[in-house]
Amino acid sequence: MITNPQIILALDVDDIEKAEDAVNRLYPAIKIFKIGIHLFTAYGPEIVELIRKKGAEVFLDLKFFDIPNTVAGAVRSAVKLQAKMITLHILGDEEMLKAAVKAAKDEAAQLKVKPPLLIGVTVLTSKETNSSDVLTLARIGIEAGLDGVVCSAREAALLRKEIKKEFVIVTPGIRPQGASSDDQKRTTTVEEAVEAGSNFLVIGRPILGAKDPLKAAVELSTRLS
Repeated sequence: MITNPQIILALDVDDIEKAEDAVNRLYPAIKIFKIGIHLFTAYGPEIVELIRKKGAEVFLDLKFFDIPNTVAGAVRSAVKLQAKMITLHILGDEEMLKAAVKAAKDEAAQLKVKPPLLIGVTVLTSKETNSSDVLTLARIGIEAGLDGVVCSAREAALLRKEIKKEFVIVTPGIRPQGASSDDQKRTTTVEEAVEAGSNFLVIGRPILGAKDPLKAAVELSTRLS
């Protein structure tokens, strides 16, 4: 299980050239890069392969949500790409989640590779919500066999207290103290997220939008301990 918190760089850029430039600038200070639906829709497996060839790892944030068989197929494809982590919507229901878990294990065993961490999305950090709703969804996901969940640091401490199993917490919406929250509603600082029990902190604009992205990444990393 992950013990030391890590930063994941949200690669929210418009094209593959900008993505490659960001990876070249920031790796190995940043070792995991998040690919969302924007880049993946434009470039598909090519963008994943580019990042992995640099030596970095990929958080494939496509938030799978469909019938069980379709999601299982998507998960098998993600295993072939050797993504480190992939996301699914917990609202897809328990049957869908269990199909994804089985598909990841079966495909990884067949290929003799390490299965990706399956991370369930609770409530997007761009939305306001009740902590009880996040807890309910997180319980469903963990009981179905997921490796962890996505939630804001505002709910992370509650999940650590209430869910006794070992699991990963991925926290987006990280902002430096006093910075703009942009389109995020439930934002927290690096220190707050670590204190709450988050394992992975997804950070985009505070690094990519900085005058010196590498310096910003290093400075934020020093706050993890």
